[in-house]
Amino acid sequence: MKKIESDVIIIGYGPVSRLLSVMLGRQGHKVTVVERHAYAYPLPRAVCMDHEIHRALHAHGCGKSFSSYGEPSPRYQWLNQDWKTLLDIDWTVESISGGPQAYFFYQPSLEAAIDEEVRKFSNVNILLSHEALDINDNENGVSVEVINHNDNSKIELSGKFLIGADGANSAVRKQLNIPWQDLGFEADWLVVDVLLNDDVELDIPSAGQHCNPQRPTTFVPGGIKDGKRIRRWEIMRLDHEPRELLDDTEYVWKLLSRWVKPDQAQLVRHAVYTFRSLVAEQWSKGKVFLVGDAAHLMPPFMGQGMCSGMRDALNLGWRLDLILKKSAHSNLLNAYEEERKPHITDVINASVFLGNIVCVSDEQKALERDQAFFNGTHPPMAEFPYLKQGTLSDSSHLSVGRLAPHGEIKMGHKIGPMDEVLGSGFILLCKDADTYEKLPQWAHDLLNHINGKLAYVAQDQDKSQHALVDLTNKLSSFFADQEVNVLLVRPDFYVYGVAKNQQEITHLISQLAQSLFLTQHNFSDADDSVVEKSQLLNQLSTSPQ
Repeated sequence: MKKIESDVIIIGYGPVSRLLSVMLGRQGHKVTVVERHAYAYPLPRAVCMDHEIHRALHAHGCGKSFSSYGEPSPRYQWLNQDWKTLLDIDWTVESISGGPQAYFFYQPSLEAAIDEEVRKFSNVNILLSHEALDINDNENGVSVEVINHNDNSKIELSGKFLIGADGANSAVRKQLNIPWQDLGFEADWLVVDVLLNDDVELDIPSAGQHCNPQRPTTFVPGGIKDGKRIRRWEIMRLDHEPRELLDDTEYVWKLLSRWVKPDQAQLVRHAVYTFRSLVAEQWSKGKVFLVGDAAHLMPPFMGQGMCSGMRDALNLGWRLDLILKKSAHSNLLNAYEEERKPHITDVINASVFLGNIVCVSDEQKALERDQAFFNGTHPPMAEFPYLKQGTLSDSSHLSVGRLAPHGEIKMGHKIGPMDEVLGSGFILLCKDADTYEKLPQWAHDLLNHINGKLAYVAQDQDKSQHALVDLTNKLSSFFADQEVNVLLVRPDFYVYGVAKNQQEITHLISQLAQSLFLTQHNFSDADDSVVEKSQLLNQLSTSPQ
């Protein structure tokens, strides 16, 4: 039997798996991906991404062609039966990541763009038409028996970690005997994509929810295919309708007829989905981890399904990188579920909250809902969830656990988005050169040990290799508004911590060392011995994890 050794084995090759493959491939880790299908699913499913995921795609080299298949979101309007506004969510405003709050895209093109980046790495091996039969986890790593559906030959894969990215019906989750936790939402919806004919303009809002009890309906952009714009409708199945009726093309056009006619567009695809709200009771066993739909499912009313899976990849990817490079202890992986499960539960609950607004098919209840919005008694939407626990400093500062600011910078001869200029890894940003120069040497040693970056905001004439010019004023505004001098950003763009003075800076870096399980000893705030702390870090860098 053929044998293949890898650092990481990934089961499934959807968008979440592809992003994780890029992240690990770029860092030089050997990855083997197993996908039971011979090719990618050819039709769109996800259609919306937020600014955070748009930022991540570009940071990891996957966003260069985005404008050919995606575009910024318009306003997202929630309208009642009489087209009166219930909610108006402005996704066009500037985000902390730079650019608008959200984007719509054509998923097959997105997947192709990420796949193109994956294929650049000879250390990433994609096994299409292969299926994992059996997974064994032991103290030395993970082994998987795989069958090649082309010739029925078998391969034995071995790796240090295995990731289940194989969707809602995850075979990995089932092998681990991990049950779902049901958060209580379930509804059948018909999802339809149409390609509008040239010069067709529809007399409906660009993106919205028609909260009509007679037929709750979603209409949003569907991205760009071959230079033409796609429109999506999602239409709730009513109680009296047989599910199979929504598979009939003639009936689909009947449902679409109030919005678009057959002579105005061509049908790209239609399918009936059961929207549910599920979270896996645990996200790992041993050295096997779940990501994406294998770990959670949600209704689509916030456009967060694929986004949440990609957050899993971003959160898990940097941890695996540090551990595989022996720059952090494997205990760092414990915080993956600790952070992601509460966060995704909050996101699902927010999506269910919105779903319960639109999925009202009773006339009287719809009137009561409308009145609650009009008189201001309807519960408001909560702010978008942020990280409240895990690999974070103990600071109570409002910015901790939230996304760090992002904008265009100039550093040496490089000009571009901060993530792309500075690259991946932890980033310690200082308000000015004076703050940077007061950093103790052991702080430099720690950041170097984990391949982190140090920089400070400077004027254009400053030629230091650590000086950056804040071209869009995002960083300078953050330091001023938050009244801090130091910002420590994680590789997934979340704020690990901030500091105002020298004592807080020392404590912040000390905490980072502890969060990465580099030492069981505290870097005492009272002990600023450069030599002693440098030697300690040198010992850590060569000690077995």
